[in-house]
Amino acid sequence: MIDLHTHTVFSDGELIPSELARRAVKAGYTAMAMTDHADVSNLAFIVDRIHDFVKREGPYLGIDVYVGVELTHVPPPLIPSLIEEARDVGAEIVVVHGETIVEPVPLGTNLAAIEAGADILAHPGLITPQEVELAAKNNVALEITTRKGHSLTNGHVAALARTHGACLVINNDAHAPSDLVGAELRRAVALGAGLSPEEYSRAEANSRGIVNRLMKKGLRQA
Repeated sequence: MIDLHTHTVFSDGELIPSELARRAVKAGYTAMAMTDHADVSNLAFIVDRIHDFVKREGPYLGIDVYVGVELTHVPPPLIPSLIEEARDVGAEIVVVHGETIVEPVPLGTNLAAIEAGADILAHPGLITPQEVELAAKNNVALEITTRKGHSLTNGHVAALARTHGACLVINNDAHAPSDLVGAELRRAVALGAGLSPEEYSRAEANSRGIVNRLMKKGLRQA
């Protein structure tokens, strides 16, 4: 399993990177991205700290850890430049905190993230058909989340993704140890969102595809 959306103590997660990685290994994950909440105030700090962690501890973790951020509650007009800045300072994966129905995310966040080419739009809530169609065109992956609250609109996201051919990935959005679900519950959440077994397998393959794309681009720093 691969999870491309997790949080450490560098934002509002409960675990330091070492423990998060260890618990992910025990839960059955083979690759993950640490994507702490970021805005203009802490973006470079987060990327620098996770890069240092991966460089020094990565060879001993038993899991491939990728450096990312989740741009969170950023005013939509600033999202394009901040995605670019995140990549410039070394983020391998850029997630944008989408318009979940359980938080007051600024309207326009979904569209700004898709237009700017974020890697993953997390928990996009009541995303519109037009936005999903554009996500498919721009190769922006839409998230099916196992996280409580955010998962309320999984079915809506899955149905529109099927209609418009958008790429789906499954993530935990883990903040605490209990958020790292095992394979059985992960599959159940996906099927509960309305995915067929084949669509579930395709979503898992999409995450592997993102990781493979990163490797081919040579983004991983020595």
